[in-house]
Parts: sequence; structure tokens; C-alpha cells
Amino acid sequence: MKFEIKDRDAAGRICKYTTKHGTVTTPNLMPVINPNKMIISPKEMKKLFGTEIVITNSYIIKKDEKLREKALKKGIHSLIDFDGPIMTDSGTFQSYVYGDIKLDPIEIVEFQRDVGSDIGTILDVFGTPDQTKKEAEQGMKETLSRAKQSTKSKGEMNLACTVQGSIYPDLREKCAKSLSKIDADFYPIGGVVPLMENQRYSDLVRIILASKKGLDPSKPVHLFGAGHPLIFPLAVALGCDFFDSSAYIKYANDERLIFYWGTEKLQDLSDLPCSCPVCSKYNESELKKMPKKDRVLQIAKHNLFVSFEEIRKIRNAISNGNLWELVERRANSNPYLLEAMNLLRSKDVKDFLEQFEPVSKNKALFYTGPNSIHRPIVHRCHKRLSDRYQTSFDTTIVFPDGEKPYSTYYYDQIKEIRRKNCETNILIDSALGPVPVELDEMYPFAQSVFPEIIDKESEEKITKIFDNFTKGKKIICWESKNTLDTLKQSKKECLDFDIVRISAVSDMQFGKNASKALFNGEIKIVKSKKTGKIRNIYCDDKHVLSMRAGDGLFTLKIEGGKLLYKYFKTPKMRVMAEEDAVPFIKDGKSVFAKFVKDCDPDLRPMDECLVVDKKDNLLAIGRCIMNRKEMLSFEYGMAVKTREHFKD
Repeated sequence: MKFEIKDRDAAGRICKYTTKHGTVTTPNLMPVINPNKMIISPKEMKKLFGTEIVITNSYIIKKDEKLREKALKKGIHSLIDFDGPIMTDSGTFQSYVYGDIKLDPIEIVEFQRDVGSDIGTILDVFGTPDQTKKEAEQGMKETLSRAKQSTKSKGEMNLACTVQGSIYPDLREKCAKSLSKIDADFYPIGGVVPLMENQRYSDLVRIILASKKGLDPSKPVHLFGAGHPLIFPLAVALGCDFFDSSAYIKYANDERLIFYWGTEKLQDLSDLPCSCPVCSKYNESELKKMPKKDRVLQIAKHNLFVSFEEIRKIRNAISNGNLWELVERRANSNPYLLEAMNLLRSKDVKDFLEQFEPVSKNKALFYTGPNSIHRPIVHRCHKRLSDRYQTSFDTTIVFPDGEKPYSTYYYDQIKEIRRKNCETNILIDSALGPVPVELDEMYPFAQSVFPEIIDKESEEKITKIFDNFTKGKKIICWESKNTLDTLKQSKKECLDFDIVRISAVSDMQFGKNASKALFNGEIKIVKSKKTGKIRNIYCDDKHVLSMRAGDGLFTLKIEGGKLLYKYFKTPKMRVMAEEDAVPFIKDGKSVFAKFVKDCDPDLRPMDECLVVDKKDNLLAIGRCIMNRKEMLSFEYGMAVKTREHFKD
């Protein structure tokens, strides 16, 4: 198995997952194939929807003599006529639905292996939401026992070991941690069908979060039984990679059409609110008049078109850096999903999710409602303001929100203030929170779009953050030039504003007091002739930093890396490489995850970093692709994209 991150946003990720029957891109959807009732064949699915991977049930195949013999003789790919990766389920769900069926946990894994399944599944114990904690724990322990035994029989087949534990987060996390210690290849999160059927999305979110906290991040995560596109964006944002869908045919048999906001009965539709190939070819009247068999087929196709379209939208959102916006828009279409979003507002959850967020994104942060201010990247921004930003002045002049960049919009007023008294902080009371004017060009302060009037809940949250940030300071709200009369004339000479800006940004980006390391000498700032924006910074004629136009953050140069390396003690900003990789890094090659020995836990995806060997010798500077937990887990993929290296 090969699993490699290619792009990311939120805790979602676009990955390449390779099996012996091909490579698929995640997030991905596996349509459920019933070999006895293939209303749409896997081959046709591949042609119509671009289906890359499917899932079928080994229990159904094994109990049917003809299917069993054909699968054992010719293989499961021949049985269902599909040349791509196939996952098989074990019969756990059938045990849940029909009661006690006779299945041997090891025998069913061996059967999946023998028919050539790419991903086989253990026979776990389905945990229901109404179980007591004791019952759930017993089922979890039995699942773990079966998983450990099953790994011995998997052969070359990838084995999916399911996370169970009912609705109890501590049991889910415990189960996930235990599974991560055995030879598993794929992690389904099981027992969620009853939650989906009853729209218990808050419980679903708790389960996903608890499971993700305990799981090895280098393996795919499959939300087993969650086949409705309504939940796809949020589940992906929390770290799920695969979904399976039997809903497309179950709903079609009941003449229900799937949409991203929910399901609609055909009989209740006066028009088809969709432009998929089915809905573009037929109107609702024509569908209603079709023979039952044809109608079911067309609705099933519609359901898959809509489901795969949502998967593609999610991938596109990850690439564009706006997955959370898609999540929030989808949540606004369902009250139970909107309720579940409240769980993501707690500090503990935001602290966990923030680890996976890139430090900047390709597109501006767009406000979509009360949840926008609670996004993990905003949480990180406020935390870094609290921990890293520093000023020595007691007086703060506060300006209301305005056009960006604020330093240009309020240029004349700021100039007057600095002329009279340099010993003042200048702060913008923005919809995103407090913004020191010297940070007004960095992500996400400059790269965010909020309406003039935001919701009351967000206002209250921002007010609280603002009050905490300015605690102990003398606050003066700017009203007009008369505000200047409240300031005393300062005898001190003002620092160059450009110096103030680069110092504040470097502290925010690299860590508290980074500016002391980087700018301890004669500073030369080079600006763009076209825009007047800062582009390059030199200290004692050495190029230490370049400022990026897109996000107002710095690209670290080799000379700047040397200064930060000397100033910060290990492990600050460090990614430590294994000895085997050192010659390649010295030759300018990037650092791959399998060769990372350790890493600063504060580093985040897209953070600038220092690459060192085990003796803390500086080898190179670059940009993180993963966080620490991922670097120490993944066997494939780039951990640090090296930019400059030291030559022997």
C-alpha cells in the first residue's frame, strides 16, 4: 500500500492511494455493489461517473455457492467485472441488521484474501448508539482481539480494521490508538449508519474527532456507511478520506432523489432542481410515467451523479483552500448539521484541528456566517497574536474597520499620530478581530472578506478577543483629528514603519523575538517599484528574507535561516533528518517523511523550517508540507520542500 498527501486544507487531504489494481485519488466514494443485483455495473459506473474504486460484500458472495466458486476460481475482479481497486466488507452490518449469523472472523478474512480483494475488512462488532458504555467496551475489546488475529491472515491484501466504541468518544479514541499499533492498512470508522439514519450528526462529529485523535495519520480513514453527500464536506474537513454508498440504490428503490441538501421524494417534486445528465434528459413527469424498473435505474444514476459531483467539489475546495466555506454553506442547509458545527467551536477541538491547517491559503477567507470566526486558522491567528506579538507601548489608538490594507486607508491619520506621539499602538477593530496596523498585509488579515454587518454572535466573540488582547492598555478610539489632542507630544523619534512591520511579521511567523535574531544589524529593505510593497530584506548586506505578495508572509533565505538557527534552541523550527538522508539533503533534495527523525511540534503545514541532522547541524531551509505527527507516521511523501541548502 502507498498513501501519499498531494494537497490539503482544513484536516482534509487530497491523497494518492495505490493498490495492486491501481491508484485512486482521495477523497473518494465507493459505490456498494451487490453481485446479485447489479442495477448499474461497476464497468458502467467507471464510464458514467469516473468511479475509481468500489466495495462489495464478501459475506453475500461466500454464502452463495455459485458466487463463491466463481470468486475463488477467477477472482473478485472477474466476478463483478471491474479492473480497478475493490474493497470487500465482512458481514458485520448484516450481523447488525439480521442478528446472529454464523461467521468465523478469521475465515471471512481469509476468504477475502483468497478471492483477491484489494482491501479486506475484519469482522468487527457493530456498536449501536443505544448500548451502555460497558456493552460498547466489550464490543470494542472483541473488535480489537479480532483485528490482531486477522492481521496474521491478510497476506498481501490491505486490511481494514474498524474503529468501534458506540457513541463514547473515549472508547473510540482508545480503540483507534490500539488499532494504530497493529499491522493495519486502512481504518474504517464503523457503527455510524444508525446515526446517519436519525440525523444524529453531533454524535457523528464526536466519533470522527475521537477516532482521528487516536489514528495513525498515514493510513486512509473510511467513514463506513455514510453515503449521503450532505455529510461529505464536514467529514472530509475532519479528516475522512473514503465513503461508501448503498444509499444511491436504496433511495432509488424508494423513489427518493439525493441532493447535497438532503433527499426529495419524486412524487413531491414539481420540477427537477438538478442539471445532471439524468435530470437534463428527463423531466419529473417523464420519470413518474416510466416503468418502475427504468425509473429506479434513472434515479440511481442521478443519485450517483450528485454524490460524485460533491466529491469533486470537495477536492476543488481543498485545492483552492476554501473547504471550510463549503462546509459552512452545506451546514446552513440542515439544522442538525448546523447544530453539529457548534462542537467545532470548543478550544480543544480547534487546538486539534489547527495542527493540520496550512499557515496560508490560495484564496481569501470568506465569511459565511457565525461559524467563520471559529475556523481553526482564525483560532491560530488569535493565539499567535496573544503568544508572539509584542509591543512596549501602553496607549492604543483604535480605528474602526475599513478598506484594506488598513495602513493605506488610514495613511494620513497614522502619519499625524506618529508625528505627534510615536509611543502608541495603532489597532484596527476588524471583523476578524484586533489587527495591529503593522500586520495588516499578512494572511488572513488582508486576505479576508467580511460584510459590513456581521452576526451578533460573531460580534460578541470578536469583542471578547479584542478585550483580552488590549487588557491593561489605555484605549483611545479614533473619532476625528480632535483625537490627536488627547495625545502628549512625544520627544522620541519614531522607528521606521517598515522596520516595525517586518519585525512584527517575523515574530508572528517564526516565533517570539525572531526579529531580534533577524534584524540585529544594518537593515536594507528593497521594495517593488510597481507596488511599493516590501519584497526583500537584507541585514548587514546579507539577504535574510523575502516577503511574498500573495500572503504578506516571509520566505526564509539561507542567511536568515542561519540567524534563526543560532538564536533559537532545538527543537524550535527544526525538522531533524535521519542520517541516511543527510547526503541527499546536502545535495539539495527535499526531505521525505520516512527520513524524518523528529520535528518541532509547533510547526504547521506550509511553515518555514530549518532542516538539521541528529547532531543539530544545519543542513537546509525549506517549507513544511506536513505537521510533526504526520512526518513521524508517513512512509511516503514529502515532509519538507527544501529551498536552499548548505554546500560542503
